Amino acid sequence: MDRFVFLTFDGLARGAVYAAFALALVLIWRAARIVNFAQGAMAVATAYVAHSVSNATGSYWLGFVAALAAGLLLGAVVEVAVMRFVGHSSPLNAVIVALGLVLVIQAVLGILYGSEFLPAPTPFDRTALTVGGLVLLSPYDLFVFAAVGAVVLGLAWMFGRTPVGLRMRAAAFAPEVSRLLGVNVGGMLTLGWALAAGVGALAGMLVIPTELGLHPHAMDLVFVSAFTAAVVGGLDSPPGAVIGGLVVGLLLSYVGGYVGSDVTPLAVLALLLVVLLTRPAGLFSGVAARQV
Repeated sequence: MDRFVFLTFDGLARGAVYAAFALALVLIWRAARIVNFAQGAMAVATAYVAHSVSNATGSYWLGFVAALAAGLLLGAVVEVAVMRFVGHSSPLNAVIVALGLVLVIQAVLGILYGSEFLPAPTPFDRTALTVGGLVLLSPYDLFVFAAVGAVVLGLAWMFGRTPVGLRMRAAAFAPEVSRLLGVNVGGMLTLGWALAAGVGALAGMLVIPTELGLHPHAMDLVFVSAFTAAVVGGLDSPPGAVIGGLVVGLLLSYVGGYVGSDVTPLAVLALLLVVLLTRPAGLFSGVAARQV
């Protein structure tokens, strides 16, 4: 029972990060009908920005804020300078460009910082707290939950309660009608990319310290898990992305704890295959239109 409780809390903490990253993928999909395969590389780039700022200032939090700001800026630049000029004659065009962007970002990071793993510190202790003999969450896990929860609630409030959020939703679902009503569809698209990249930067800052460290390919496997979470929940459903992230996190934790860490990639791929074969639109696609 102690092991099960520990694996459950560990899976939820890991799943919260996958949920944030899956939410970034959903934001771009809803805005532009594009799966941004460069999301992981973009998140790593912002983590390197945080690394540079923290080393220069000696402050983790300045680096953290710099990473989020770099994510917002990078997302806007990618949309304005690259994705806006991609032809829409074939859905593969955006995929190929995004994959090319991955290679460019990883190559530039390798040139600037090298290919060795760099340390990625955490602002709080990662030692799990023990309550009544049960090993529960660490202070860092609580920080992860708080950060992801704040992002989810903030996005829910923005999309459901603010004029900007309503314009973004209108531009995504009915761009031509939105233009006739005076909505700057291009600006809303750029804002969507910026927000998605900012959320991805947050996810990168939260998950990289729990892996081997900072590396140009640090988010490759995380992207696979987050993409699976987005597909499980439904690419049109932000709440589904959050639930899908928690499901994937629990799956990885249970499989790694009871079977072995070598099997976890196969478990993720098996889950992705099952969902694609049984419900390709995602488990929560039916409620996407009524949600954030």
